Amino acid sequence: MQPSITDIPVKRIDGASSTLDDFSGQVMLIVNVASKCGLTPQYEGLEALQQHYAGRGFTVLGFPANDFGAQEPGTDDEIQAFCTTNYGVDFPMFSKIVVTGEHKHPLYRVLTQAAPSTPGRERMEERLRGRGRTPTSPPEVLWNFEKFLVGRDGRVVARFAPDTKPDDPELIEAIERALLA
Repeated sequence: MQPSITDIPVKRIDGASSTLDDFSGQVMLIVNVASKCGLTPQYEGLEALQQHYAGRGFTVLGFPANDFGAQEPGTDDEIQAFCTTNYGVDFPMFSKIVVTGEHKHPLYRVLTQAAPSTPGRERMEERLRGRGRTPTSPPEVLWNFEKFLVGRDGRVVARFAPDTKPDDPELIEAIERALLA
């Protein structure tokens, strides 16, 4: 039996030990983030989602990862300062973790097992190959800013490719459905 994602130990970006139980009963959008990626401007849209839906029991959770192109080289303090200063990020951020491969964090092990396929993955794989990058193999996270939508019951309800923008109609519709469930 899979552990509940709310029971998995995580560390907040300020170093405090925690679990996602703090967000039980909420819809969560879990995103692996990076500060030096072409997709980094998504922070702005993620913060807009946080502001728009927070009052309805929704939160974005950011998990910095340096897995792809070494695009998150900073310390937790540097990452937090970057996000706050450049994008006004107010949603919860966590300590840098590994999201792919043999040493991936238990949270991402559960997320990728619960939702092993990523709709739209092929489009992003093609972009990566066009830039000389070798994509990971499913069910691994493909790149920075991949998104997992988790329902109020703690189950993954959808997975979105890294290049799915926070204001994408499919993502918004999935959030709305999850909030109503």
